Amino acid sequence: MDLRVLILAISTITVGLVELIVGGILPIIADDLNVSIGTAGQLISVYALVFAIAGPVLLSLTVKIERKKLYLYTMAVFFVGNIMTFFSPTFTFVMIARVITSMSAALLIVLSLTITARIVEAPRRAKAIGYIVMGISSSLVLGVPIGILITNAFGWRSVFLGIAILSIGSFVLISFFLEKVPSGEAQPLSAQIKALGNKKIVFAHLATMFLLAGHYTVYAYFTPFLETNLHLNQYWISICYFLFGIAAVGGGAFGGHLANWIGSKKSIPIIIGSFALTLFVLPYSTFSFPFFIIVMMIWGALSWSLSPPQQDYIIETDPVSSDIHQSFNNSALQIGIAVGSGIGGVVLGHTDSVTSTATVGGVVVIISFLCAVISLSIGRGKIRHGKETTVDYQ
Repeated sequence: MDLRVLILAISTITVGLVELIVGGILPIIADDLNVSIGTAGQLISVYALVFAIAGPVLLSLTVKIERKKLYLYTMAVFFVGNIMTFFSPTFTFVMIARVITSMSAALLIVLSLTITARIVEAPRRAKAIGYIVMGISSSLVLGVPIGILITNAFGWRSVFLGIAILSIGSFVLISFFLEKVPSGEAQPLSAQIKALGNKKIVFAHLATMFLLAGHYTVYAYFTPFLETNLHLNQYWISICYFLFGIAAVGGGAFGGHLANWIGSKKSIPIIIGSFALTLFVLPYSTFSFPFFIIVMMIWGALSWSLSPPQQDYIIETDPVSSDIHQSFNNSALQIGIAVGSGIGGVVLGHTDSVTSTATVGGVVVIISFLCAVISLSIGRGKIRHGKETTVDYQ
């Protein structure tokens, strides 16, 4: 693996940890800051909302800045946000710090993806992006158990001090081992907004959003699913989450390898179609715990396999606006997480059956599949001087 890509992947792990790491320690945070658990939960929802909006906006505002310099500046802001969280005396200050870390994290994630796409040759690009996605996915799925372990040992504030220390390490590694990366062709904000007129890529973003929405329709309520269908205790539930996390981490690399092998355009419908099928099978796999574990790990791997071929596909389709579209795609991912959690809540409220979340999630993923097919079937729109022209993709 390219050392530069490895360093960027490690950096994304550090940055990604801050999003969901509070999920398992919300009661402790709420108690310490004298707020309800529901209020403390806003630390997650506000973070996701700010992340989705800040990525494209900040990328547009910083388009003329050399990429390495911008990365280091943003990492410094990320460090400050985590130190603020560590010292925050009230919930309001914690929320302000979360907004700062969310905005900086959004820019750092998309910079990791876009820099990787630029420093790696096209034949190995999807595989390299897969390693970055591994960093993102591993931080998201392993953040909760890591947060619980550190909180139990040292208190919840130490979690953010630890992330701040890790960010210093990332800052040093980027400083020494990453060369300067030109900002590329600067486009005005209006032209970048017009890039959303490219229907081929818009449907690709929608495919990402609906796949994550279908995933989180189930995953957000995975604990009650395990308790209801398999009658597992907390020990075995933790093991399931751990195995799921391992599979999800490997999923990013799998998606990158698959795209390198058969191409991004073929990989995308295969991954989405397989993901929908897995969700439909999931409720019927609980008759045997070993069989369920196999299905669950396939689900986990596929949940993060789409991003590498999708990002590569976006770059191929509209290279001029690829940076902003990679940012939009990460925003679509965050929106999908929020939408899926909401859909799962509605399903539970109306059916009172946690098993139904898998079926509904599968239906949502079918919408993702249709969006992907539409994207792949129409001509490629290229943005030139703020105008879209259509050419045959083949």
